[in-house]
Amino acid sequence: MKNKVGIGIIGTGFARKVQIPAFLSCENAEIVSVASGNLENARATAEEFGIGHFTADWRETVAREDVDLVCITTPPNLHREMTLFSLELGKHVLCEKPMAMNAAEAEEMTAMAKSKGVLALIDHELRFQPGRQKAYAMLRDGEIGKIRHAKYHFRAPHRGDPGLPWNWWSDIEQGGGALGAVNSHIIDSFNWFLGTEISSVFCQLQSHVKKRPLPGGDFRDVTTDDEANMILRFADGDLTEDATGLVSVSMTEQPNYKNYIEFFGTEGAIKVKHRGDAYVARSGENDWREIGTELGIPLLGVADTGFSRGFMDFAPNIVEAIIEGRTEIEFAATFEDGLKVQKVLDAARESNARGRIVELR
Repeated sequence: MKNKVGIGIIGTGFARKVQIPAFLSCENAEIVSVASGNLENARATAEEFGIGHFTADWRETVAREDVDLVCITTPPNLHREMTLFSLELGKHVLCEKPMAMNAAEAEEMTAMAKSKGVLALIDHELRFQPGRQKAYAMLRDGEIGKIRHAKYHFRAPHRGDPGLPWNWWSDIEQGGGALGAVNSHIIDSFNWFLGTEISSVFCQLQSHVKKRPLPGGDFRDVTTDDEANMILRFADGDLTEDATGLVSVSMTEQPNYKNYIEFFGTEGAIKVKHRGDAYVARSGENDWREIGTELGIPLLGVADTGFSRGFMDFAPNIVEAIIEGRTEIEFAATFEDGLKVQKVLDAARESNARGRIVELR
C-alpha cells in the first residue's frame, strides 16, 4: 500500500482552476510536476501552487518516477497520444472529456488500459455530486416508476461575445466545440443515471459566431459548434421502456448560466440542478419539492458551475483508490464509459452531416 500519491498534471487551464486545488486539499496527495505547451504557463502554475517541477515537454512529467497518476487536461486531439504513452509506462490516468477525437481512438485507449490493469478514468466529475447520487439512488428505488422521458438543458452565454479570442475551442481539428465539451457530459449523465445506452440520435449543430479575433487584429474562421441540440431514444432497461430524450445546449444564449437534468417517469419526476440541488414531484403534485441533500464544496475564485463541487468529491476517491491498489471506483466513469460516449458523439456528428437519425444499436 502506498503512503502518498504523486500526481503529474498536463495542461494549465481547467487543471489550474479546479484539479490542482482539489488534489492539494486531499491527504496523501502531492502535485509533483506540471506540463504545458506554454512554458510560462507551466512556470506560473508551479509557482502559484508550490509545485517542484514544471516543463513544456509533457513526456518529462509522465516519465517521472514519482508520478503515479497522470491528469490529462489538454485539447482532445492530444488525448490519445498522451494516454497511450502514460499507460505504456504503467501510470494511472485521469483523462478529460471528450475521451478522444473519435471512437477508433477511444477503442485503442480502452484496450491499452485494460491490458495494463491500472486506474483509467474519464473526468465526468458531476457523478460525484451528492445530489446526483441521491437522484441516482431514487431512480433505482422506483421513486418515479419507469422513465418515459429525460431532458437536459445547458446554457452558458459567454461564447456569444464575438470579441472572445480564437483558440483551440474554435478549431474542429483540435476537438473544440460544444458537442465534445458539453454534450459528452450530458451523454454520460444519461448513460449513468438510466443504466442503459442511447439507441438513436438526431443532432443539429450550429456555429453562431463564425469568426473570432487573433492577436494583432486579424480574424480566423470558427470551425466548431457553439450550439448542439439532440433528440434521443434510449434502449430499454431496468429503468427505461420506450424512453426518449431531448438535449438543448447553447454557449451563446442569454442571460445567465443554466445546467439541469430532468427525468419524467410513470409515477413522477426528478430534477437536478447544476450545484446538485435535487427536486422531486410525485404524480398528482403541482410543483417540485426539494430533496434534502448536501451540495458539496465549491472552490473559491472559480465560477460555481457545479463542476468544481463534483471534482472536490471525486479527487479524494481517486487518491484513496491508488493508495489501496484498486483499479475501480464506485460511480466513476471508466474508459469503457468514455468509449460509449464517444460512439454517441460520432453518431451525432454523422447525424448533423447527413440531416437524419443515426441508429446506434
